[in-house]
Amino acid sequence: MRILITFILLMWFASGSLFAATLVEMKTSHGAIQIELYPEQAPKTVENFLHYVDQGFYDGTVFHRVIKGFMIQGGGFDEQDRQKETAAPIRNEAGNGLKNRAGSLAMARTSQVDSATSQFFINLTDNDFLNHRGRTPNVFGYAVFGQVVGGMDVVETIGKQKTYNRNNLFQDYPERQIIIESIRRIDTL
Repeated sequence: MRILITFILLMWFASGSLFAATLVEMKTSHGAIQIELYPEQAPKTVENFLHYVDQGFYDGTVFHRVIKGFMIQGGGFDEQDRQKETAAPIRNEAGNGLKNRAGSLAMARTSQVDSATSQFFINLTDNDFLNHRGRTPNVFGYAVFGQVVGGMDVVETIGKQKTYNRNNLFQDYPERQIIIESIRRIDTL
């Protein structure tokens, strides 16, 4: 019996199932960013994000909102400032225990709790006021579903870009457009 259990555990470890991380690499016009996703804590959010990743949805989108000392936001507009058509909004998983800390990846949304679609942001600092603190819309929070594990220097460089109001549609738009060239699943760093 002990040999059988040992064999099963060795096979499990060898397959990587026990500790397999869900990793993606975001290639931007400023460099690459590697992100670990947390499907255990935010299953619907990660599933939604990976659906867009696997469809190539993010290819050629831009970071359209950059606020120094706060966050960088992208995933919804192309290089001509056209909003991309998205799937239906998802349920907000902000109550999953993950916090809006520096380097964390979270879903952007409107004032409606369950309105997130494709847009996401990366926190540049600890933003505790964005965490889940209650059931009402103003304190429900923003669902964290990943963490930057490589390329935080790229994130910080993007976060320091000069911005302006563009076409009366965007506030905090980078003066030099920052393109998300692609986001793809990767096996290891």
